[in-house]
Formats: sequence, C-alpha cells, structure tokens
Amino acid sequence: MKIVVMVASERDGRRVKTKQTKTKRDRPAPREPGAPPDEAKARVAAHLARAGLKHSRARDAVIDVFLTSHGHVSVEELTASVRHQAPSIGYTTVYRALKLLTDCGLAAPRHFGDGQTRYEPIREGTHHDHMICTECGEVLEFEDDRLEKLQAEIAHRHGFRLTHHRMELYGRCGRCQRAAAAPPYPRRVR
Repeated sequence: MKIVVMVASERDGRRVKTKQTKTKRDRPAPREPGAPPDEAKARVAAHLARAGLKHSRARDAVIDVFLTSHGHVSVEELTASVRHQAPSIGYTTVYRALKLLTDCGLAAPRHFGDGQTRYEPIREGTHHDHMICTECGEVLEFEDDRLEKLQAEIAHRHGFRLTHHRMELYGRCGRCQRAAAAPPYPRRVR
C-alpha cells in the first residue's frame, strides 16, 4: 500500500505543491518524469487524425509537460510549467490540450471541493484513490489492493461489470484534527 500526500501551501505569496510518500509500494513505481510514452503520443496522434486536427508545437509542448507531471495540476499551474519551455503559450492552448487529453483517456479532471478543476495523468496499469481534507485541502493518494478486490467482489455479486471507478473520501486530516484539539494559545496580559 502507498500513500502519497500532495500538499498545497503558500510560500512567499505563491502556491507550492509538495509530494510526500508515506509508505512503500508493493508494486513497481509509476513511470518517472521524462519523455511521454510512445503509446500516449500514438493515442493523441490517432485522436488528432480522427478529429481532422493538425499537430502544433504549442499543443505538443503542453502534452509533453502534462504527461510527465505527477499529481493534480490546475490549468494555471500547467500553464506556468509549460511557459518555462515556451513562454508564448496561453491558457486557451492549455485548456484545449487538456480537453484533448481527457477525450483520449490520458487525463482525468478532478474536483476536490476547492472550486478549481485539477487534472491528473492517467497511466495504464495504475490506479489510486483520494482522501481530501475539507479543512486545509490536502489531497492524499492511496492504494489498497484489499479495497480493489472488495469492490470487484461487490460488483460481481450484483451482476455488475466494472469499467472504472473513482473513490474520494472527505474528512479532516490528522494535522487539522490535532490543531482543532490543541488548546488555544494563552493570551498575554499587558
């Protein structure tokens, strides 16, 4: 089982995401950042051909950055990352590239209750679920083979054939629970 914590916080007035692994994985780790796999590029190329669209360097730059990213990125975060390689790329190009990736099954939009759509790359053979803190917004990714097996058994018992699923658990993280339980700081008397 693996738990990855994606923490969104602010440092020096800018939003920063950090990733922390809580436990070891039993399965091989997902692909590390680098070149997007050929299968993903082939899927995008096939979709573009079916839609009668041409390749563009701007779209390819967005797709390459997204497919090598980890975690849940907003359009603004992805645009900022892409602009390191191609400063002239705008939000519209990023939005359209994310729609294309979603249509191809290579991206999944996620809504974690903060009013902002985030996208995460879909990698073949990997799956995880989410726990979202309703107080601080922390998103914990987790995998548990026992849960996956139980879900498959329940679907089978009801004659239901699963194609995919998404589990999002909402509550308060341990840090927020501890903060709520801590006594308030004593007031200074002047």
